[in-house]
Amino acid sequence: LSQTMRTVLRSNSKVSVLRSDLHAVMDQGLLDVPGSLFQTKFRNPEELQNDIEFKCFNDLMYLLAHSTDIRFLLNCVSSNLQAFVIQPCKSKEEFRKMASDFQLRWNFLLSAVSKAMTFKYADSFG
Repeated sequence: LSQTMRTVLRSNSKVSVLRSDLHAVMDQGLLDVPGSLFQTKFRNPEELQNDIEFKCFNDLMYLLAHSTDIRFLLNCVSSNLQAFVIQPCKSKEEFRKMASDFQLRWNFLLSAVSKAMTFKYADSFG
């Protein structure tokens, strides 16, 4: 964990600003990428919850309101992976496919969030 992120997580006011900006990025549709599965402008909010990576991201944002302990944040991601990637798989091959698909989509989501935060909310994102 970077020193900057540790500093942010130790400050309640910085976490509040970060959460607010993360919600703004999601609510304003700043993650739109042409041809992407992550186009949020025209999608139903309930539909977004069906995407594992959005569920994980939303769970992390919710958890930030209650705890900034990195162990809780990592446990949240781990629990979601267990429930939505590991348990549903019936075979090794299915697991490999689901895990690689999730990893690709998760990395793409985090990259899009980082880009939007850097351009629009640099103060809270550092």
